[in-house]
Amino acid sequence: MARKTKEEALETRNRILDAAEVVFQRNGVSRTSLADIASEANVTRGAIYWHFEHKVDLYDAMIQRIIAPFEQRLEELQSHQHDNPMTFVRALVLSILHDLVHNPRHFRVFEIAWHKCEYVGEMAKIRDQHMECGHRFLDIMEKALQLAQERKFLAQNTDARQAAVGLMALMDGLVVNWTLDPQLFSLDAMAGNIVDIFLAGLGVQAT
Repeated sequence: MARKTKEEALETRNRILDAAEVVFQRNGVSRTSLADIASEANVTRGAIYWHFEHKVDLYDAMIQRIIAPFEQRLEELQSHQHDNPMTFVRALVLSILHDLVHNPRHFRVFEIAWHKCEYVGEMAKIRDQHMECGHRFLDIMEKALQLAQERKFLAQNTDARQAAVGLMALMDGLVVNWTLDPQLFSLDAMAGNIVDIFLAGLGVQAT
């Protein structure tokens, strides 16, 4: 019986998060209330407060639901034993961009995060948390690039930190511009070539 209750609670939590994605995308974060989300999810406000302390907590959970698997892959990259770390880096970047195109949830959440939320006031705390995530990404990518240099897959005169910053900027630029206007370019068709052009500039052969 307890197991069923736990499963039902998880189902309700996910329904609330699904509803939050829809309403945040439609109205913007600042113009969305918990009552709006409760109505969309067909639950009471009390049900929302059972799972989330406030709107900021709910927003963070929405973000973490798609970021957590990505961070797990970053940890895999950090401890991997692949012969060529750049092969894994390329695959990881392209998988993120692929999910953005083909997974509606990823598109919704990235659109909300980049275009429908102001990180001021109560949302400032979330901004700080996302900055920490960005720092972890840079650190792990830098270590992967350094490992690639050690294994002679990357030119020794490449600054690993600068290359990691450039890679993150490339990804962010593609995400920001494509979620703003998916008709601007075909991310699905161009992502591989764009990433390979950047890696070729570092002296990495396309794989």
